[in-house]
Amino acid sequence: MSHPASAVSVLDRPADPSQHSTPAARPTLSVVIPTLNEEQNLPHVLAGLPAGVDEVIVVDGHSTDDTVGVARRLRPDVRIVMQTRRGKGNALASGFAVASGEIIVMLDADGSTDPREIPRFVAALLAGADFAKGSRFVAGGHSDDITPVRRLGNRFLNRLVNLAYRTRYTDLCYGYNAFWRSCLQDMQLDVGGAAERQADQAMRWGDGFEIETIINVRVARAGLRIAEVPSYERPRLHGASNLSAVSDGLRVLRCIASERFRPTRRRRADQTRALPELSPALSG
Repeated sequence: MSHPASAVSVLDRPADPSQHSTPAARPTLSVVIPTLNEEQNLPHVLAGLPAGVDEVIVVDGHSTDDTVGVARRLRPDVRIVMQTRRGKGNALASGFAVASGEIIVMLDADGSTDPREIPRFVAALLAGADFAKGSRFVAGGHSDDITPVRRLGNRFLNRLVNLAYRTRYTDLCYGYNAFWRSCLQDMQLDVGGAAERQADQAMRWGDGFEIETIINVRVARAGLRIAEVPSYERPRLHGASNLSAVSDGLRVLRCIASERFRPTRRRRADQTRALPELSPALSG
């Protein structure tokens, strides 16, 4: 599958203008950034945010460094949320729950995802997609971070999802995505509450890195319009990754199997035509 670097790869059905009727003013934009001891990386990430971001939500996993203080100093309008449990999945769910923007962007705090690519994702949504999914493996995308083992695992899991759910994803395990707020009703993520935060309960299903697969599968099963956007992944700037290729890969595998038995309501049935390509001016 070949696409110009300035285009998106369209995976699902065409735009329905009645679904996302935006006024003349641009839609509001929230960026959700999960953090855990990212004080050294946050300055690079926050500095790269493009103009037009209305809300920055840093969801912290009880960092022991000065992550929260750094965020507040660099971005006085930042909204700090303490996640209810542990894990990236729970952090994202906690951030989504309080986001006020019409468009929500998922951005990593370690510098691996480039915030300057956000306009590409927004352009895909404005062109008619419900969910804009980053891909390192379409034309214009690349990764300087993925290891051979992780690449092989991602390829296997990607093919498994495409076979099981009749999707056409090219990069299942990549967490740089943007979507209209209305997609949250199809994701149905478990946030938890204050009691869980105080009890410091163990991670629940969906709280880990499997969150990306859960989201990808659920939006596809709901029949949403999905567009893949080329993205360039860089190595983490500072610190060590919390990702475990084996244990997290097994959680993703379990996710692929278990989601098939989860009841879902399909919002749309027609997935036959393609969205128009984005112009270079729109794709950032």
